[in-house]
Amino acid sequence: MIVLGIETSCDETAAAVVVDGANVLSSVVSSQVAVHSPYGGVVPELASRKHVEAIVPVVNEAVSNAGIDSGMLNAVAVTQGPGLIGALLVGFNFARAFSYTRGIPYIGVNHLEGHINSVFLEPDPPSFPFVALLVSGGHTGIYHVRSHTSFNLMGQTRDDAAGEAFDKVAKMLDLGYPGGGVISRIGKSGDPANIIFPRPYLGKTDFDFSFSGLKTAVRRYIQTHLDEYQQHIADIAAGFQEAVVDVLSFKIINAAKKMECNHIAVVGGVAANQRLRERVLLEAGSIGIKVHMPSISLCGDNAAMIAAVGYHHLVKGEASGMGDDVYSRSG
Repeated sequence: MIVLGIETSCDETAAAVVVDGANVLSSVVSSQVAVHSPYGGVVPELASRKHVEAIVPVVNEAVSNAGIDSGMLNAVAVTQGPGLIGALLVGFNFARAFSYTRGIPYIGVNHLEGHINSVFLEPDPPSFPFVALLVSGGHTGIYHVRSHTSFNLMGQTRDDAAGEAFDKVAKMLDLGYPGGGVISRIGKSGDPANIIFPRPYLGKTDFDFSFSGLKTAVRRYIQTHLDEYQQHIADIAAGFQEAVVDVLSFKIINAAKKMECNHIAVVGGVAANQRLRERVLLEAGSIGIKVHMPSISLCGDNAAMIAAVGYHHLVKGEASGMGDDVYSRSG
């Protein structure tokens, strides 16, 4: 089955062509980073307008790169939520019209399911069941995954997502947007032991997260060291990143132990963070747990993962109707 995937949940306009939920023929992502950088975060109205401008050329490019004719597509999978309503509507309405005019089914899928299924686009996917840490700009949670379309939430952030905290701390330090990449890069030259920030929820036995207090701790450090903090930005970045990584790695390893899973996955935009990848691989490997992470190009929002999870819903006979709508939040 050849599925066209479409993703417009936030600030990337993406389209991909995937065969049987695993073989990626093409994946195109049009980023809006340059548009939103002056504001230090995503501006929803601007994101929606840019999606309208980009959706047709991005889809055309994905189909062309796949080396197929659009008439060869068997179905369309599109992000239905969660995300920014205006942004979601652009992709969802396009997919609905595309499927209608071509007489093929379309399926609206959960963006988070897409991230979890991104590891199945790699050569050595995990065996079911496994636990997944989904960590991005808008979401941070741990899931017990039983199949491509069935998973239970074990814990999630009570406030800021980890990626959101990276962005906000980068803005405090005037490092630019998006924050994850720049903090990772600058933190390499810093010493995380020089400035110790709190590890929120590290001592709790559940699998929830909280990053608001950590973000506040960074702000207080800056406020109490106004005359000198700029000389220690690398240490601040390293200390902040290490605090986040400590909590994320501790929680996912303990979730795997609790569920007696020998496989874990780390997915989402923050899964591209090199320090997080190193720590989870090291700690999981030391106790015989195999780690699965998507390649860097599949960590961020992309349409290949949407096409992949859409395929698994479609083969079960599921499809969306013309009256379906998008949603901003899960559950």
